[in-house]
Amino acid sequence: MRGYGKTAALAAILGTASAAAAQPADPLLDDPAFEAALPPLESIAPVPPAVPPTLPDAAPTDPELALPLPPIATFDATPPPAIAVADETSSDLRYTVQVVGLKDIGLEGRFRELSALVEGGKKAANAAQVSARAEEDVKLAERLLRSEGYYDGIATSVVDRLVDQPGRVAVTLTATPGARYALGTVTVTGPETVPPRLAYDALGLKSGAPIVAAVIETAEANVALRLPEQGYPFVAVGARDVLLDEAAHVGDYTLPVDSGPRATFGGFQVAGDPVFGAEHIDLLARFKPGQLYDSRKVDDLRQALVATSLFSTVAVEPVRTQVAGADGTEAVDLLVRQTKGPWRSLAASGGYGTGEGIKVQGSWTHRNLFPDEGALSLGAVAGTQQQGINATFRRSNAGLRDRTFQLGADVARQDFDAYNAQTITLSGSLSRQSTPIWQKRWTYSVGGEIIATRESRFATELTAREKSTYFIAAIPLQLGYDASDSLLDPATGFRVTGRLSPEAQKRSGGGFDGYARVLIEGSAYFPVMQSLVLAGRVRVGSIPGVARDDIAPSRRLYSGGGGSVRGFGYQELGPKDANGDPLGGRSVNEFAIEGRYRFGNFGVVPFVDAGQVYGSTTPGFSGLRYGAGIGGRYYTNFGPLRVDVATPLGRRAGDPKIAVYFSIGQAF
Repeated sequence: MRGYGKTAALAAILGTASAAAAQPADPLLDDPAFEAALPPLESIAPVPPAVPPTLPDAAPTDPELALPLPPIATFDATPPPAIAVADETSSDLRYTVQVVGLKDIGLEGRFRELSALVEGGKKAANAAQVSARAEEDVKLAERLLRSEGYYDGIATSVVDRLVDQPGRVAVTLTATPGARYALGTVTVTGPETVPPRLAYDALGLKSGAPIVAAVIETAEANVALRLPEQGYPFVAVGARDVLLDEAAHVGDYTLPVDSGPRATFGGFQVAGDPVFGAEHIDLLARFKPGQLYDSRKVDDLRQALVATSLFSTVAVEPVRTQVAGADGTEAVDLLVRQTKGPWRSLAASGGYGTGEGIKVQGSWTHRNLFPDEGALSLGAVAGTQQQGINATFRRSNAGLRDRTFQLGADVARQDFDAYNAQTITLSGSLSRQSTPIWQKRWTYSVGGEIIATRESRFATELTAREKSTYFIAAIPLQLGYDASDSLLDPATGFRVTGRLSPEAQKRSGGGFDGYARVLIEGSAYFPVMQSLVLAGRVRVGSIPGVARDDIAPSRRLYSGGGGSVRGFGYQELGPKDANGDPLGGRSVNEFAIEGRYRFGNFGVVPFVDAGQVYGSTTPGFSGLRYGAGIGGRYYTNFGPLRVDVATPLGRRAGDPKIAVYFSIGQAF
């Protein structure tokens, strides 16, 4: 910054000198009469050439110089001992580095991070290399001094050979900071803004503060950031000028800022390989034409476009229209440059859980088969205990941003200890849900389901299981609040989700039954330290309105397994029949706590879970079962890969000794 004032002065001096050299000849020196009186050039005799001086006779030659040279073989080629300087030419020259004068002003740490001498490992091929590194470090020290306002600071280096230590030298770098310069007057020039002094307030520099390069650069970047948030999309920040006073050690700072026109939102323009037209882009925007321009809302629109996963690249930029408003603002269009991305994708996932067996899922999706954002997905499930196929139509941003309309059909076969079922499901929903790239604070879902299922039902009066067919109509509702910092790997915050599903059921051989399934679940995350997170979860559920044995087994409440109480098999907790198979229940409670310790891309997670299933509609705390274990995590860019190993505490007959679970994402 110091160079600005001096450069300007030097330019002024050079400009003055150039102007003087360009003045026309003095007219007083132009005398025709005087020139006519001079003799013609042809009458002047040429000057005779100079006669070269006579050289003296050469001195007599020394007779010995005429003698022949002795043969080369007679010379002794061994160099004298005094010529050897092993400490300066050794390929393993070592040195020490001492820094003086930077510690007191807080720059020694930064200097050592960037030092060529330190980076060289304090070893060099020769003394010349040490000297070269020392020269680089002198320049580095002076740059650091200037960056912190010490414009008169100088640095020197000395390389000394250590006495009686061949192959070792000592380097001493000494910095003399001098006086630190402070800001004098702070001036922002350019057109006035509405409200006034927007650029000056955004700059935030105060007279008397030290002139620190990083602080000033950050302040100038803040001007370019804040003004577009307050109606000035075309702000241009000019080159600063700092005029230093070497006597007072202050610098007067001037920044030219051209704010450009104050703008409001206009319409949309599209360019490139358009995926969306202006109408659908307008649906995604969280602003309306005529509102004051705000770059944060433009960034939000760009993120919404990226979240559709339909673009390989997309950019949003303001474009002037020259259309003036009544309040003196100018309407600004947004130009959306689009490049179409791949719309088809294949996905697969797999896992294993005790009681669930091995399960592999795969899907094919076309994300824009029915523009705009109408996706078709076909999927399949293959496993040791469950198989199925499904098809889903999903319209994202359906008439409103973040709203999703979905229709689905599913055919599944399940064979668990609690029940086996062959099920056909038709479903539909209107929802607002989080995704891995677009996590939302509030989520909801309103839907409907029609289910036809044939399942094995335990009949108390027969003390045996029998096959029954159920026709079920349900209206599942869900409301969630997510204040956590991540969808798949939260480290702070909390989540609360409530589910209510009123259902009507017709069972073969029976009448109609009405009931409601209610579930409330919450979790919280507390960072104990940077590498350790304490996480906890609570889940409570109830089904009022009908006896347990009249509810289809697949609609009852269960607990146990990788997503609930680890250490037990899938759905194993709660009442059981005479064969030891789970019956499910009408209420459930679960609790879990775990410590997530991460080191690099790996993690270790000890945990304790508790829970129980009850036949009554009100969950209690009697008969709670506990499981404990430890898990391993491998952290990827899409979430952690999880493996948990657990065992029941107070193990009983029929309980597994060890339960193992594999999946993606944290347990909760």
